[in-house]
Amino acid sequence: MSRALLRSVLELRAPVTRLLPLSIRPTTTTAAAAPAAASVRFFNQTAQHIEPTTQPDPTIVANNASPPDSVRTLLPILAAQPGHYITLLIHGRPYLVTQGDSIRLPFKMPGVEPGDVLRLNRASVLGSRDFTLKGAPHVDERLYECRAVVTGTESEPLRVKIKKKRRCRRKKTVKSKHRYTMLRVSELRIREEAVHES
Repeated sequence: MSRALLRSVLELRAPVTRLLPLSIRPTTTTAAAAPAAASVRFFNQTAQHIEPTTQPDPTIVANNASPPDSVRTLLPILAAQPGHYITLLIHGRPYLVTQGDSIRLPFKMPGVEPGDVLRLNRASVLGSRDFTLKGAPHVDERLYECRAVVTGTESEPLRVKIKKKRRCRRKKTVKSKHRYTMLRVSELRIREEAVHES
């Protein structure tokens, strides 16, 4: 390959950078940089003027290692309020439920039969009307008791898909009918032993 041809191929591959005329070429001035500096200064000033609130935060943040004093003082109040809710994690998927709710899992859980009772011990949030216990990343399983009953399996309607390629006289029919496990939350309570210990 000659050098001229090689040079032309390399020029085609390289990005074209053309210089603009001096009248069109953008210039960096202090006026253009001033709004960015002003916005940075504005955020810094707002960050400096934020003062911590002196009112107690009603949100409880739970640490599995050592619960702070706010958890010890507010856990009995959380247990005394009726109507608890919980955000369960089943195979990494969150489900916000209360006692008596039904859950349809997006898969068929292996090894369970209708009537089995499952203890669900992975939760990220546990709360009532006024208080919320947030886990980091999970709420300690010694603080609550959540059980679900397997009510059975549901199946979706039969789906039929015809797979075919163009200019080919063959077609293939694929049928799918997925089944899902149904759960019902039968028990949700904060353990009395955890309240007395706190």
